[in-house]
Amino acid sequence: MKIDLHIHTKTCSDGNLSIEEVFQEAKNRGINLISITDHDSIDCQERAIALARKYGISYITGVELNVTFQYPGDEAKPISLDFLGYRYDIGNHELKDKLRLIKEYREVRARQILEKLNAEFDRENIERFTKKDLQNIQDSVNGVFGRPHIANYLVEKGIVNNKQEAFDKYLVKCDVAKYPLSLAEASRLIRNAGGILIHAHPNDPNGTSLATITPDLGEQTNIIAEYMLEYIDGIECWHSRNDVKTTAHYVEFAKKHSLVVTGGSDCHQKPLLLGTLDIPDWVADQFSQ
Repeated sequence: MKIDLHIHTKTCSDGNLSIEEVFQEAKNRGINLISITDHDSIDCQERAIALARKYGISYITGVELNVTFQYPGDEAKPISLDFLGYRYDIGNHELKDKLRLIKEYREVRARQILEKLNAEFDRENIERFTKKDLQNIQDSVNGVFGRPHIANYLVEKGIVNNKQEAFDKYLVKCDVAKYPLSLAEASRLIRNAGGILIHAHPNDPNGTSLATITPDLGEQTNIIAEYMLEYIDGIECWHSRNDVKTTAHYVEFAKKHSLVVTGGSDCHQKPLLLGTLDIPDWVADQFSQ
């Protein structure tokens, strides 16, 4: 059985394939159970349910929420973490209203990032971005506006050679804080909509994870045990950037605390990782109970 419970689309997020193309690829790859987990958006869920039915693939409603986690360490500096919501009611008004608010904030944030970019361009004698440039970027967005769309435009304009350079040279420096969604609020939103909340890629070396606090797996799970257990229902234990040690550690921790375990490629189709993880069949069994 092939399982992938962490997939992004171009239609509603920052993936490289439309939702229709994702399902066609999933069918071609023989994936049996999937979830579309677009960033801060559930706009594609109704279409996903219909496509799953069309292709004969089992489906779980999904979303990836970015949370501002206030870790009470020495510096008490908030960090950005991702959490996956599953099996919620797509018609829940409270959830839909909050995600609409977050989407509007993303667009405000994008404009603020462009203002910071222009300050950098002034120092480097690069032509400033105008309202027309902002419109061009917005026109390229099918789903939720984010920094990857700005990165793509920097490449298109020839200012950088690739997306990684866009982040390294400009977008990290010019970042603006995301919508301040707390873990408690994210948990309440998903659970009130009938769903479960899963801590995504807790040891992701690329950031947006507990690895930004500590690389030690034991210390990471101590943080979860002390500050998160009342708000989460599970852990994403299989991920495309996990090593074997990380997966084993988090599976053991999840079982110890009777948490749901999930896994997914986090596929943005760059490269196409859909369905490439060896996730055991019993992961699917948790959702059929």
